[in-house]
Amino acid sequence: MRSGRLLAIAVSGAAVLGGGACGGGKSGGSGTVSGAGSTFAAPLYDQLGSEFKDKDGTTINYNPIGSGGGIAQFTARTVDFGATDAAMKDDEVRAAQKHGVPVHVPTAFGSITVAYNLPGVAKGLRLDGPTVADVFLGKIKKWNDPAIAKLNPGKKLPATPITIVHRSDESGTTKLFTQFLSDSSPQWKAKVGSDKTVKWPTGTGAKGNDGVAGGVKQTDGAIGYVELAYALQNKFTTASVKNAAGKFVEPTLQSTSAAGDGLKIPADLRFSAINSPNPRAYPIASATFILVYRDMCKAGIAKAQAERIAGWLSFVLGTGQKSAEQIQYAPDPPSIRQQAQAKVAGLRCNGSPLKGGAAA
Repeated sequence: MRSGRLLAIAVSGAAVLGGGACGGGKSGGSGTVSGAGSTFAAPLYDQLGSEFKDKDGTTINYNPIGSGGGIAQFTARTVDFGATDAAMKDDEVRAAQKHGVPVHVPTAFGSITVAYNLPGVAKGLRLDGPTVADVFLGKIKKWNDPAIAKLNPGKKLPATPITIVHRSDESGTTKLFTQFLSDSSPQWKAKVGSDKTVKWPTGTGAKGNDGVAGGVKQTDGAIGYVELAYALQNKFTTASVKNAAGKFVEPTLQSTSAAGDGLKIPADLRFSAINSPNPRAYPIASATFILVYRDMCKAGIAKAQAERIAGWLSFVLGTGQKSAEQIQYAPDPPSIRQQAQAKVAGLRCNGSPLKGGAAA
């Protein structure tokens, strides 16, 4: 997936709910299913949406407005599904419950890379949580700071000033990144905290993963946090980050999936893999989720439309997992995938099972 397709996604994804009256097809196909949210997931849902349309006839109309916007539009029922890179908080779940029980469906794993643009410094710079927190607090101002040098013995670091680029929109990526910083730094936790948007101590804001990616790529000395798929697609230089087991791990598809192994997963699948205990895990990783209502018809969705949505989710968790890996997204670990498929199989229309809910 080329990052240049993101503009087309944003434009084509502008429509909201309106496909419920169309009929026919394998899962009620030839209609339109609308979703909004995570910018990280946009290339994934664009690719899988194209494949699903070829298979089923249903168009997936996805608007990458950020995880916060995805949760808001899901709760307002202006889209068929929301998408977020961080599970809904308790108060967000309560707000959504006016339409029924919200269901979290983990569709793929992503990690947040610490991407940097430092000419002359090859990939493999080593960082840990406290040091990254001090950089984003503005306490570490140059690349040859002793704290960075201590983690990188033998590496020649320039005195280049550090330019910070962060998200300006409500973002699940920000929630996960700032959770990692809060877990790593008492000062960060007390001064800034963790949420989809925070009051940044310093730096320049940019919208979406693509906005941060562009800001880092265009600025010598820049550092930012960018989802792994964007970093791989744009051939970014990324740091190895120290995990909970004390190992410096590069962000890869394998180390991202490993973050899901060995986790205690709650029944509602609202989990985070930040600081996974797995020694092979990259420490800033989690699932990206699609949000739907357990009984979609009771939430106001027509039966044929609910069947399209269930068919779409089954496809994403079935053959879509192989396609996800091919475009540089980490597939769900098998145990989590099975739990996600069980959630989809449990979707209902006025209490009755939906066609299209089996794995595709």
